[in-house]
Amino acid sequence: MTCSELYSVLAARVEVFVVEQDCPYQDIDGLDDRAIHVSARDEAGGVLAYARILPPGLRFAEPSIGRVLTAMPVRGTGMGRELMRRCLAESARRFSGQALRISAQQYLNRFYTELGFEAVRGPYSEDGIPHLEMVRAADSEQRKG
Repeated sequence: MTCSELYSVLAARVEVFVVEQDCPYQDIDGLDDRAIHVSARDEAGGVLAYARILPPGLRFAEPSIGRVLTAMPVRGTGMGRELMRRCLAESARRFSGQALRISAQQYLNRFYTELGFEAVRGPYSEDGIPHLEMVRAADSEQRKG
């Protein structure tokens, strides 16, 4: 990722997670340099949708997808679902045969369930927001997404 690309990703994450959700938290967590970054951008290079995939052992024992966002102008267009499909495909390619684990905001339970994830813990508070720990079995790549 170039400095400009990284800057736009960090700006989008702060806009959604810190400003919109009124949730001051430490976004720079030392994991971005080991993450696989997946994004959709507009013609000017602005981030429309973004997520990062972490290899096993960084956040959870399994590979994980996190920092999932869609910019306000594209919410409700299906871009978030397409972003997740791309993340699931990339995860399956890189971490074949492994389950995925996420920490999802509770209100998105249905969205992630439709993508093959199942709640295994929670709700619990993460940065003051109710979350669920969810797992997608390795064999669900063929059935969902």
